[in-house]
Amino acid sequence: MSVLKVIEILANSPQSWEDATQQGITEASKNIKNIRSAYVKDQSAKVTDGKITNYRVNLKITFEITH
Repeated sequence: MSVLKVIEILANSPQSWEDATQQGITEASKNIKNIRSAYVKDQSAKVTDGKITNYRVNLKITFEITH
């Protein structure tokens, strides 16, 4: 039987929502092992002078808790 845990994190990128998601997974995987999935709960963007300057994602990350 597997036990899974879900945490929520925020990540951002000046390039894209996809890159923000990857940045979040990359940073989370430095401290969390056995990541199984990521769900993008929400997306937003910071706008300056009519242009997007920062893409933001709210991620739910699921990982297995090992013994």
